[in-house]
Amino acid sequence: MRYFRLLVLGNGISAYGSYLNMVALNVFVYDATGSALAAGLFMAVRLGTSVVSGWASGRLVSVFDRKRLMVGADLCQATALLALLLAPDGMRPGLLYALAVVTGGCSTLSQVALRSSVPEIVGAEHRVRANGLLVTGRSLAMIAGFASSGVVVAKFGYTAAFALDAATFLVSATVLFLLPVRTRAAENTAGDGGAETSRAARWTARALLGTAPLLMAMIAVRAVDGLGSSSHNVALPLYSSSLDPDHPATFISQFWATWAIGNIVAQQVIGRVTKKTGRTPGERAFALGACVMSAGFIVVFSGLPTVPAVIAALVAGAADGFTEIVYVSRLQTAPDEQRGRLFGLSASAENTGFGLGMLVSGALLETYSPLQVVAAFHGLAIGLCVGLLLWLAARGGRPARGDKDTAHRDRPTVTEASG
Repeated sequence: MRYFRLLVLGNGISAYGSYLNMVALNVFVYDATGSALAAGLFMAVRLGTSVVSGWASGRLVSVFDRKRLMVGADLCQATALLALLLAPDGMRPGLLYALAVVTGGCSTLSQVALRSSVPEIVGAEHRVRANGLLVTGRSLAMIAGFASSGVVVAKFGYTAAFALDAATFLVSATVLFLLPVRTRAAENTAGDGGAETSRAARWTARALLGTAPLLMAMIAVRAVDGLGSSSHNVALPLYSSSLDPDHPATFISQFWATWAIGNIVAQQVIGRVTKKTGRTPGERAFALGACVMSAGFIVVFSGLPTVPAVIAALVAGAADGFTEIVYVSRLQTAPDEQRGRLFGLSASAENTGFGLGMLVSGALLETYSPLQVVAAFHGLAIGLCVGLLLWLAARGGRPARGDKDTAHRDRPTVTEASG
């Protein structure tokens, strides 16, 4: 795990740059073009690229070396940002949309490659703990990126913000390049390796087919969770302004800081429980966690006093972190050769849900209150989770065909990263 902690650090640094960039670029697009439509189009291009690249990323990480793909994705984003910095002012508006394509595609590719690689980097028995560290790192990076973006742009300008972002990607690429980690399962090179590989391929196809309905249901839940996430992201500034028109950023800061603390708490709790019991929370825990998460976000917008609202945000953040760790860990039980496509499909579904939710919730907030919009979107997620729980109950706790064998295959992998 010692090498993986360095990987988490590098990933967190690049995530910080991404969140800083998300705010700085959106403001820069509006300042450069003077058009809200252009700013919206920039976001649409980035999200659309993320959706499409999910499918392509799944295939790429199944064929090519994942470490090289992640390093290449970081370098491409750094290069695109440096090109924007060095371009004449007249060319920058046009380059912005090219940058949206590069950042949207490369960020998705990097995420799919990393999630697919975790069991091979740390060993299958450590994947839950590793996923928790990644969730914590990205949560802290998000808070730092959003909190510092306004200060960086206001005091040092867009050039400094873009240069800092490019530097974070270069640091991440350097750290990852230097780490002696293996990101793909070792191939059988014995004399009968061809026959063994063929048998393994047939086995994994049967196992994946047996678990496919359950995995697709979980991916569908994550897509609807994306709708819910977009609703509270869009509604939060409006709701915060209604609470304190003179200081609209106060509640937003409290919300995200508390949410991040909840994420960290979830990582600690699930890590200790997994280590103590030797069992990874499964599909029921995933569905229950998603229900608690959505309910917590609804309560946040219900008009409660500050302290109860912050407690609700803490619960929502903890459930959010718990659900993501369980979900990613469950998909990682799939065989290595199938894992990349699963995470590629998942990335496309999540980005589709989030992008569609941004459009629909923004339109609905013109007519309805933040509570009504958030309750509708997150209520839909709760309904789908209840349906998943009923389906699991109807199966009587029996594993889906292939689950048992997959669990047996989910043995520790000895890699250079095991520390």
